[in-house]
Amino acid sequence: MTAKPVNLAMVVREERRAEMRDPTPRSRGAPRVTPAGVGRKPGSRLAAKTAAALTSMSLAGLTFLIVLGAWAFMQEHIATELPTPGETWDRAVELLANPFYDNGPNDKGIGWQLAYSLARVGAGFGLAALVGIPVGFLMGMSVTCHRAWQPLIQVLRPVSPLAWLPIGLLLFKAVNPSAVFVIFITSIWPMIINTAAGVRAVPKDYLNVAAVLKLGPLEVARKVMLPAALPYVITGMRLSLGIAWMVIVAAEMLTGGIGIGFFVWDEWNNLSVPSIIVAIVLIGAVGIVLEAVMNALSRRFDYNAR
Repeated sequence: MTAKPVNLAMVVREERRAEMRDPTPRSRGAPRVTPAGVGRKPGSRLAAKTAAALTSMSLAGLTFLIVLGAWAFMQEHIATELPTPGETWDRAVELLANPFYDNGPNDKGIGWQLAYSLARVGAGFGLAALVGIPVGFLMGMSVTCHRAWQPLIQVLRPVSPLAWLPIGLLLFKAVNPSAVFVIFITSIWPMIINTAAGVRAVPKDYLNVAAVLKLGPLEVARKVMLPAALPYVITGMRLSLGIAWMVIVAAEMLTGGIGIGFFVWDEWNNLSVPSIIVAIVLIGAVGIVLEAVMNALSRRFDYNAR
C-alpha cells in the first residue's frame, strides 16, 4: 500500500498559522496570554488604521509641497530655464487629454509610448523568468551547478545594461529585439540568485520527510522546493522588474523608435523641458504600480506574512 502524497508546504503553513493564533507557549492550566491589540474593539482598530493612513498622507503631502517649493525657488533664482510647476501642469493636462492619438509612426500619444515600453519590458522580463528561475533551482539543488555557474554570474552581473546594447544590435539587427535582449540579460541575475538562495534555505527536515515518503526528484521540486522557495523567487522577480523598467528608458533613448525613453530624448531635442518632467513623473508612477503588483503577489504567496 503506497503512502498518500503530502503537500509539505501546506502542513508547515498550517503549523505556522496555529503558532500565530497562539504564539506564546504555556503549561497546562495556565491562563492564555492575549497578544497586544487582539482584544481591541473593531471600531478602535479602524480608527487607529484611519489615523495612521491620514498621518502617512499628511507627511507625503508635506514632502511634495517642499519639493514644489524648492522647484519654484530654483526656477526663479538658480535655473531660470526650468519651467515653472504651473507650466509643467499645463503641459501634463495637454499630454494626458488625448494620450492615445496616432498620427503616424513618429507622432503618437504618450499613452502609446508607455504601452510600447511596457510591452518590451514584459517580453524581456518573461524570457528572464523562463530561463532564470529553472537555472536558479538547478544551482540551489546541485552543488556542481552552483560551482560551475556562480563565477560566470559574478562576472556578468555588474556589467552596465547599456554595454549590452551594441551586442544586441549586432545579434538581431533590429531595435525591438535588441531592447528585449538588454532587458533579458540585465533582469535575469536577481531571479537566478534569489531562487538559488531560496532553494538552499529549504529546511533539511522537509527533504527528510520527502525521502521518507519516497518522493521522486520532480515531486520534491514541485511539492517541497517550489512552495518553500516561492517567497524568494517572487522577491527576485520584483527586483528584476524594477531593473527592467529602469533599463528600458535608457535603452530606448539610444535605439529610438516608439517608447517612453525615446519620447524623453525627442522632447529634449525639441527643447520641451515640461514634457520631459511629465514623462519622468509618469515613469515613476508606472514604477510604483509595478512595485505594488509585485508586493501584492509576494504577500499572496508568502505564508510567513500571514
